[in-house]
Amino acid sequence: MSGHSKWATTKHKKAALDSKRGKLFAKLIKNIEVAARTGGPDPDGNPTLYDAITKARKSSVPIDNIERARKRGGGLEAGGADWQTIMYEGYAPGGVAVLIECLTDNRNRAASEVRVALTRNGGSLADPGSVSYMFNRKGVVIVPKGELSEDDVLMAVLDAGAEEVNDLGDTFEVVSEASDLIPVRKALQDAGIDYESAEAGFMPTMNVPLDEEGARKVFRLIDALEDSDDVQNVWANFDVSDEVMEKLDV
Repeated sequence: MSGHSKWATTKHKKAALDSKRGKLFAKLIKNIEVAARTGGPDPDGNPTLYDAITKARKSSVPIDNIERARKRGGGLEAGGADWQTIMYEGYAPGGVAVLIECLTDNRNRAASEVRVALTRNGGSLADPGSVSYMFNRKGVVIVPKGELSEDDVLMAVLDAGAEEVNDLGDTFEVVSEASDLIPVRKALQDAGIDYESAEAGFMPTMNVPLDEEGARKVFRLIDALEDSDDVQNVWANFDVSDEVMEKLDV
């Protein structure tokens, strides 16, 4: 199992509690605005918006902020920004491949901040296509364990198109084709199983194992990238053992 998924889940939980909460809120709000602009402001008829709102609520984003973002994106209220999605590709220390998704209203600023974060932390920007071939777009649903077993989750989602269920410690990660994300999420709901988030992302087809020193360098680089308001998501193809994760206290 890729250490990246476990690390990302842990990081997200910590961000909801620490000084980065404001940045997390801003990125979740941006997701809602874009989803409403793309598919309409009604979450019942826009599954992407539904999931963006659900994730924001579970991260304790105030309801008023969520509603304003939904209305701005759907054209029901003035003030929506012209957000553009841009993907950058790069390398972290140790030859780790990195995909960086930006959601920005200023392409030049986004490009500059990504380049600076990479170069200052031992990474480099790569040409389009040189890294992305190492990733597949997948649907990912994160389910809190509670009293659930892996079999409970698997039985609920198998017929909906889920490919695998991974144990991440406190949560399960349900992976599917991106096109099966909504059926998988609905299958969990129909089975009465709660979930933390449901969204499409990129999963590596091969991973680079990292020792403690290598992991510190890669985590530092990803932290620098995520510190940019324009960077929405970062995916990387590293693998870190539980033993190393415990030493790093992440």
